[in-house]
Amino acid sequence: MPIKNQFAALLPDITAWRRDIHAHPEIGFETHRTAGIVAEKLRDFGCDEVVEGVGQTGVVGVIKGKAGGSGKVIALRADMDALPIVEQTGAGHASQTEGAMHACGHDGHTSILLGAAAYLADTRNFDGTVVLLFQPAEELGHGAKAMMDAGVMDRYGVDEVYGLHNMPGIPVGEFAIRPGPMMAATDEFFIDLTGKGGHAAKPHETVDTTVMASHMILALQTIVSRNADPVMQAVLSVCAVDTATHAYNVIPETVRLRGTVRTHSPEVQDVIEARMAEIVHHSAETFGGTAELRYHRYVPVTINAKEQAEFAADVARSVVGECAEAPLIMGGEDFSYMLMERPGAFIFLGNGNTAQVHHPEYDYNDEATPAGCSWFAELVERRMPAA
Repeated sequence: MPIKNQFAALLPDITAWRRDIHAHPEIGFETHRTAGIVAEKLRDFGCDEVVEGVGQTGVVGVIKGKAGGSGKVIALRADMDALPIVEQTGAGHASQTEGAMHACGHDGHTSILLGAAAYLADTRNFDGTVVLLFQPAEELGHGAKAMMDAGVMDRYGVDEVYGLHNMPGIPVGEFAIRPGPMMAATDEFFIDLTGKGGHAAKPHETVDTTVMASHMILALQTIVSRNADPVMQAVLSVCAVDTATHAYNVIPETVRLRGTVRTHSPEVQDVIEARMAEIVHHSAETFGGTAELRYHRYVPVTINAKEQAEFAADVARSVVGECAEAPLIMGGEDFSYMLMERPGAFIFLGNGNTAQVHHPEYDYNDEATPAGCSWFAELVERRMPAA
């Protein structure tokens, strides 16, 4: 029986796991219940080793193939955390946790890897070792790094690492990937402006931080259009403006701007950060105030290794018949930290015509599960053949 058909038969069980996790979402590193379920199932499947508390609340499972002569080790990753969003799906398995929901499909990713783990632990039709990485806090951008800092790649001798993410808009159960940069570096910035507050009726006695902030926001938009290489992708968005007062007749002493920068190139990233510092300083000085820029490089660019991306696409084609070329995405993904440690690939799995991720009406499409499980399982069997 083809692998995909076997997972189709397991779909009711895997769907039940997924919907239970969906109903009990956990945010950031607080994935205690989810991690406990994952660890319990991995032990039930007969994994050779199960370790909890890796990178705070991550779980690692190890499955050894029937033959161990190759010594090759492949890691497979799933994220477990949810988002601080109020769910509006109306589903019977909707979130029971106030203010939290699985709005990005990590419940689906976790169940997919659990399904693949059940199959691999049962069949062990490969020559080598599989390391299962269930990570917390992807949405915070810190979970993968925490697991890397815990040394899992070296501890288990991992050679390659693979992961997937569901993608609304791609037909359900189909795949898309690209070699090289695939998802953006996600940087965060804060700009604190200081002027002289006062009565709105006497602006000449103040140093108006709202005017300063307005000019600064417009000036910052010229960086992408006039300083970054136009053939390179970049986004600079000022997303929040906070003042020291919300009164209609008071010019505030201070204003804070907060936003994000997205790039696919470290060189463009350097240009934007340097130019931001110049614009922030000189804009504030022009209006008689001061400003401080705090720029944090948050999550690196997600870069697929060419060989591993081509192999991942070939496996996807063997599962569903084709694999599309994925577009460049300006969203970020902390799987990038794992790809910095080891060569590997990250692939998109179609979620169909659903709400977009991070939307309160989004829900993972369980019909995509057999393809996702099959991709993980066949990847292992083809990369580490038993004969």
